[in-house]
Amino acid sequence: MEVKYALVHEWLTPKATGGSELVVKEILQHINADLYALIDFESSNPESYLYQRKIGRTFLQNLPLARKGVQKYLPLLPIAIEQLDLRKYDVILSSSHAVAKAVLTTPYQLHICYCHTPMRYAWDLTFDYLNSSKLGKGIPGIFTKYLLHRLREWDVISANRVDYFIANSQHTARRIWRCYRREAEVIYPPVNVDKFPFQSQKKDFYLTVCRLVSYKKISLIVRVFNQLGRDLIVIGAGEELNKLRHIAKLNVKIMGWQPEEVVTQYMSEAKGFIYAACEDFGMALVEAQA
Repeated sequence: MEVKYALVHEWLTPKATGGSELVVKEILQHINADLYALIDFESSNPESYLYQRKIGRTFLQNLPLARKGVQKYLPLLPIAIEQLDLRKYDVILSSSHAVAKAVLTTPYQLHICYCHTPMRYAWDLTFDYLNSSKLGKGIPGIFTKYLLHRLREWDVISANRVDYFIANSQHTARRIWRCYRREAEVIYPPVNVDKFPFQSQKKDFYLTVCRLVSYKKISLIVRVFNQLGRDLIVIGAGEELNKLRHIAKLNVKIMGWQPEEVVTQYMSEAKGFIYAACEDFGMALVEAQA
């Protein structure tokens, strides 16, 4: 009898193009699995490899501004992920950096979680999140701190729904142990190092490539290069894009999202690659060394 697989990821949107999404793509190349997510705007995107694919999703799909990300609906994420009915599958694979690992399963199913990180804003980045958000201060801050407290409790409980954890690095494996007291096997994520041709003659600029979110510390890099006066190229999309364009001086070029061939070109030509975040794995760092 053929084994039926389901693959669960948090969200599938054109702006979600990080390492976890590359892992999902790689898994689908090796395993014939039905795909599920909290929201999906990739199956309707003609430029996506998931175009016209049937993808299971939750009620969050129909909420206002869901296309721009469901993080704003944080209190609803645990409820939403638990609404996915996966009883017809033999093996559940979850690609999780937030709530995907929390899908409900039966005793007759095998659940394997590829964990990119425990939920950052509930654990390691709690105080960064509180300090950078208006919801972290005053009376709203009291409710936000209580919400994060309850979210941590739920996160630990839901970790018990996983039969086997896989981590993307030794660093993530240690965090999984610290948060959930669960052992994790380390399997590094896929990095296509062959697509970056060696170029001996470099140009006089530096490069950073990542999602433009606060914990990546791109604003720190931009401020440093503002002072140094050296040329810096920033490639990526995210919530801090406008902020970075506002603070960048003339020597810092904020390019936003760019297609793969443009990223490859700048990687080959850059004098150096700059990074400031504490990463779970850091696929861009490996690409820069290719």
